[in-house]
Amino acid sequence: MMGRQRNDQGQLFYSFCLEEVVPDDHQVREIAAVLDLSWVHAELAPYYPSIGRPSIDPVLMIRMLIVGYVFAVRSERLLCREVKVNLAYRWFCGLSIEDKIPDHSAFSRARNERFRESDIFRRVFERVVEACIVAGLVGGEGFAVDASLIVADANKQRSVPGKDWDKNRDPETASRAVKEYLTSLDDAAFGAASDVTPKFVSPSDPAAQWTGAMRGPAFFAYADNYLIDVKFGIIMDVEASRAIRQAEVGAARTMIDRTEERFGLKPERLAGDTAYGSAPTLNWLVNEKGIAPHIPVIDKSKREDGTFSREDFTFYKEGNVYICPAFKTLTTTGKIMNDDMLFYRASTRDCAACLFKTRCCPKEPSRKILRSIHEEARDVARALAETEAFEQSCRERKRVEMLFAHLKRILRLGRLRLRGPRGAQFEFTLAALAQNLRRHYPRSLLRAVVILLLIANTINLGADLGAMAEALSLLLPGP
Repeated sequence: MMGRQRNDQGQLFYSFCLEEVVPDDHQVREIAAVLDLSWVHAELAPYYPSIGRPSIDPVLMIRMLIVGYVFAVRSERLLCREVKVNLAYRWFCGLSIEDKIPDHSAFSRARNERFRESDIFRRVFERVVEACIVAGLVGGEGFAVDASLIVADANKQRSVPGKDWDKNRDPETASRAVKEYLTSLDDAAFGAASDVTPKFVSPSDPAAQWTGAMRGPAFFAYADNYLIDVKFGIIMDVEASRAIRQAEVGAARTMIDRTEERFGLKPERLAGDTAYGSAPTLNWLVNEKGIAPHIPVIDKSKREDGTFSREDFTFYKEGNVYICPAFKTLTTTGKIMNDDMLFYRASTRDCAACLFKTRCCPKEPSRKILRSIHEEARDVARALAETEAFEQSCRERKRVEMLFAHLKRILRLGRLRLRGPRGAQFEFTLAALAQNLRRHYPRSLLRAVVILLLIANTINLGADLGAMAEALSLLLPGP
């Protein structure tokens, strides 16, 4: 006998338990197990008045925003609709089946007022990092740093030439994004990063950088900077900056200092690409922070015309001189040029009578060499580049690129929807928070990795199973 569904939905009483309808293996249960927001009310209490109508619970809004970034719901209007109909989202947010969902406009006001003033999402992000540290997902020995460009919410057709942009504007009549731009002019990650006038400026978001770094059509963008622990790819810190190299390097310093101050963690080694291989940065890592830089050195001393390069000359620290291939001396006056360069020059008499002149300085009366005052730190980085540990760091640094790929393709953060430096920081912090929560995977996967490593040690097949374990360590802790 064929059955038919009853169309009558007018039942008077229902027996329904929201806890029972959320699957045990749903991702919201895993996130709820590690996300503790019991401290938020006390943290935000100074930012709310003691009288008046009760506001929307800030914990509810934070949980809803986390759902939006974890599950790639980019619109707050759409987020409210999804939470309204999705029972798992309701359960995670602490809502019953009958509770009303806040209006989407409440998020905009809270984000630009109390959430911004308290920097609450930075606090939530740090609490999640602490949970990852307690769970053993952070090693602390090796960190990696990198940046990725995220398209800003700015239109090229409505931009103005950089030379026509007036920084001296009245903050009282400016938009929120322009006000944030004016307050960031002395920030090392924005206005103070470079005094070069950009080619174009967007009046709606002047802090966004016009860039063609992607080797395609130029666009307005912000740089999303990550500092990660390479053990399982946990994001230790996140910082928004202008989309230029100087700003990204400044953001890396800020993140390293902040991680040490907040968590008491300073890595033994730092992996990065050539963008972080400038002499001042390497000197800061080696001599000020005591961190081994597993970073390629930016070195433009190599000559391509067949003449001697700087590496063909020997430097003697005791006499502060260079010795050329003809065993002649190059000395310096000690005057620093271009902020960090010393100028070494050979004798014109020695060079005129030298047999190697055509291979050394055929167009100059004497040979000249520039040497950075931070050359010793550069030598440390060059020596580390020859080690197996450096090769391992190059492989581990791929975790940062994987995180950025996940950010853009899975979390769909390829373009910002908020404007201004604070808007970019807000989105980047929430996205990094979501990635860390997704990476805090169940213990069963951790046990699988441990069992695999034990088998490799037991049957002495370290070569093959060791490589398999390394591959699984890249895949299992994934987002």
